[in-house]
Amino acid sequence: MLNLMEINTLENDTGKVVRVLLVDDEDSFRNAIARRLERRNMVVSQAPDGTSCLEYLGANEADVVVLDMNMPGMSGIDTFKAINKYHPGLQVIFLTGNAAITEGVEGIKAGAFDYLSKPIEIDHLAGKIRQAWELKRLEAAREQDKIFRRRLEKRMIHTQRLASLGTMSTGIAHEINNPLAIIKESAGFMRMVLESAGQIPEKEMLFKGLDKIEKSVDRARRITHQLLGYVRKHGHELTPVDIRQLTEDTVVLIKQKTQAKKVSVQWDIAPKEPMLMYTDPFQVRQVLINLLENAVDAVETGGQIRLSLTRKDQSVCLQVRDNGSGIAPENMEKIFDPFFTTKPNVSENESGTGLGLFVVHKIITGLSGSIHVESEPGHGATFSICLPEWHSE
Repeated sequence: MLNLMEINTLENDTGKVVRVLLVDDEDSFRNAIARRLERRNMVVSQAPDGTSCLEYLGANEADVVVLDMNMPGMSGIDTFKAINKYHPGLQVIFLTGNAAITEGVEGIKAGAFDYLSKPIEIDHLAGKIRQAWELKRLEAAREQDKIFRRRLEKRMIHTQRLASLGTMSTGIAHEINNPLAIIKESAGFMRMVLESAGQIPEKEMLFKGLDKIEKSVDRARRITHQLLGYVRKHGHELTPVDIRQLTEDTVVLIKQKTQAKKVSVQWDIAPKEPMLMYTDPFQVRQVLINLLENAVDAVETGGQIRLSLTRKDQSVCLQVRDNGSGIAPENMEKIFDPFFTTKPNVSENESGTGLGLFVVHKIITGLSGSIHVESEPGHGATFSICLPEWHSE
């Protein structure tokens, strides 16, 4: 049974608590020092030896340990080494006998905050405890600052990479578009020649080959257009827009895709009257197309997409909810990264560019809006976008 005594939490004059663990094998000395420190508004707990000290620290928190150098069993130095190993950052003040000054110096060399010789002058000890406490707080603040700086540096590196991506993408897109146009034109000419030719060997196979070439060209051009759409610095064309009508028009635009998979698109909540807002209809339409097409790709044949349009805090919010397979938890933080995709990367498949949601996120944030994603694997995903009713540049 440990001989430990915990005092109810008290606050010092600044309203901040200093938690002290006093470790000494002399009960009368320990109790007297504890009472006098408590009168100076410190929270004091006690332990009679090194083993009890470590057990206490394993279950409780302390700011400063006042530790006797000479105790039966585990020595003060051994106890200090264990504290350093299992509780780094905890400040320790050694207490030594008059004849044991060298032990105090040894403790300082090992990394202790300070040492005091017995008999103790209580105000001197209290002052040392508060100095050690302030040092602990300062080191904790420095560690938090390091963490913040690391996060900031990581974010800056990410921003620089995106900026480099923009510069690189512009050059790549322009360089690729020219040969793509030539390939597309040549494939069209070859198709025209084949259609006018009579019976030739493997004519159907040649047509299938041309289909693959044209689909691959279209896919490559779509990627370059999305890249250029991101890096170009267009000004927003802000006009009054009926967001419900814009959404319904966009549903019609992807009707061929929804019909091919027998996917139904229905309203959960729709305004009875036109829902006007002041925004860029061309960019919002691009967002809607990407979100709706993603939802169609996510569901099985015969799946369902539900739409919801509401006003909230001077914003217009649209939800696109599907009953597909959902998004894996490990992918939730990556879905807005450029070129990240879980769709098949097949040349004749329109899916898999990995730029759709990246562009969506950039457009929404550029329009001073927000986008939020909720998903549970096996139960679909919900994309929620909110845009201000009146957007000022």
